[in-house]
Amino acid sequence: MSENPTNLPVADSTVPVPADAPAVPEGSAPPAPAEPMAAPSSSVSLDSATLLTPDSMPLLQVVEALLFSTDVPLSPGKLAETVGLDSTRPIKEVIAQLNQGYESRQAAYRIEERASGYQLLTLPQYADYVERLVRKKDEGRLTPASLETLAIVAYKQPIIRADVEAIRGVACGEVLRSLMEHNLVKIVGRAEIVGRPMLYGTTRYFLEVFGLANLKDLPKADLLKQPL
Repeated sequence: MSENPTNLPVADSTVPVPADAPAVPEGSAPPAPAEPMAAPSSSVSLDSATLLTPDSMPLLQVVEALLFSTDVPLSPGKLAETVGLDSTRPIKEVIAQLNQGYESRQAAYRIEERASGYQLLTLPQYADYVERLVRKKDEGRLTPASLETLAIVAYKQPIIRADVEAIRGVACGEVLRSLMEHNLVKIVGRAEIVGRPMLYGTTRYFLEVFGLANLKDLPKADLLKQPL
């Protein structure tokens, strides 16, 4: 009796062997098929370049855009609040990376710490060119008397007017008022003495104008040059 009554061709279950394949010894099992290569892991280390805001925007570019758009220092807390983060650590990480990028491509600006915040500023060597473009108004400049009074307040704050006048040897009421109009000096409280006179101190704007992160950055008084 025919094993294939329908005369249909029987499929050959053997796998063709390439001519150059090594011979398999008789009685040995054929080699196991190669295991498929594992797909590359999709996990990426969360460095500063891959940090995202809660709405999936790249944090690096968002922080840079915020600093470009303001002319006042922004604190790490303010930046974190603006982008919707609970921690300031990612903010500090991307600022460090931004500065590395600026330095590597020799950009004319850096992110500097000013008045307990961060601000995008041009490098000092380009100051002359910037001043040619943005001429400072003469009326905004301080007189020698104002600078002297401001220095006393900065180093002695909080200080009452009588103590300022004792140091300078002249009345300082009008000068203090002028400094307050320039937003460099403010009233910070009242002294616990007879009459409770007002105490004066410097403002955040004072730190910005003189390029200071905080009052600890003031030059040491004993290192200042004596007037000629």
